[in-house]
Amino acid sequence: MKRFSVTARSFQYDVAMGRGAWRALRESRRAGYSNIFVITEEPLWKRWGKMFLRDSGLKNARTLFVPAGENSKSLKMVGHVAARLLESGADRRALLIALGGGVVGDLGGFVASTYMRGIDFIQAPTTIVGQVDSAIGGKTGVNLGAMKNLVGAFYPPRMVVAEPIVLTSMSPRAFRSGLYEVVKHGILAGNPLFHELETKIGGMSPEDVKTLEPVLAVAAKVKVDVVNRDEREARLRLVLNLGHTFGHALEEATAYRRFTHGEAVGWGLLAVMRLGVRLKLLGGRDAARMAELVRQVGPLPRINDLDPKRVLGLLSRDKKAIGGRIQWVIPERIGRVRIVSDVRPAVAAAAFLDVQQIVLP
Repeated sequence: MKRFSVTARSFQYDVAMGRGAWRALRESRRAGYSNIFVITEEPLWKRWGKMFLRDSGLKNARTLFVPAGENSKSLKMVGHVAARLLESGADRRALLIALGGGVVGDLGGFVASTYMRGIDFIQAPTTIVGQVDSAIGGKTGVNLGAMKNLVGAFYPPRMVVAEPIVLTSMSPRAFRSGLYEVVKHGILAGNPLFHELETKIGGMSPEDVKTLEPVLAVAAKVKVDVVNRDEREARLRLVLNLGHTFGHALEEATAYRRFTHGEAVGWGLLAVMRLGVRLKLLGGRDAARMAELVRQVGPLPRINDLDPKRVLGLLSRDKKAIGGRIQWVIPERIGRVRIVSDVRPAVAAAAFLDVQQIVLP
């Protein structure tokens, strides 16, 4: 098990990565919490709840179940969970643990940030995306209509505990979805992570924890290092949006029904690579290596039937746009990206049309 330290504005917290990470939760028993609650999804709890309680030592923790899926990331669900906490006697000294993927982590963190003006919470991510990205850094939020994560807060957890054993129960598609975020981190970090992914990612599987564990730890360290330098997304943290501008537009254009988040990011990475080439910022050799790494992860849902005008019209709604100007994160080479805000819409459109012509197996 590896531990990384994240410095938030008011305190430091640890990210525990690897087999046995849930045992780190035993430290929370010394904090004197009045009650401990676990927000999770019922199928996940049925599969892993006993192991979680055994390893964490939190046998008296009470569970709050929420339905799986993006529909749970709503202000209505925030009110429902808060009401459940109140009914169960949760006060300002209560602890909320988010055991689940990105939906549970974002929702649980936002509930914790607002319930009685803020209670402590811990992230226990159970997906690849959660373990290497979304659970680290304190970004919480829920959706408002079709706009993803529009209502939220920066609210750091007291701890992140990432146990890779839970990944063994992921479906192949959900597993591949998370790997696209790992690819993103490889592009940002460069070698040795990128090279290691080139040699291993095509053969990775949920059951191969021995191979996964060290790779996920390195990928998570990329996020930790960025957050430590820019907690509130003043500038540097924007690099983590690589692939997400196109990706979010694809999700919204298809009403969040065609793509998993990671699959949308996979297409977003391919599109922003083409944008980098068209802007003459990214060389062809590095672009080809990046694109091949995305392809090695596996199949992606098609995009050639989507209306380009619909997708391109959604780009300016990206949350990170300032004054209507998109903050593009564009790769210059493996291990280096640039934030650009003066990309002409016609060039972005051409890059997307390029990607629509790609035929993936």
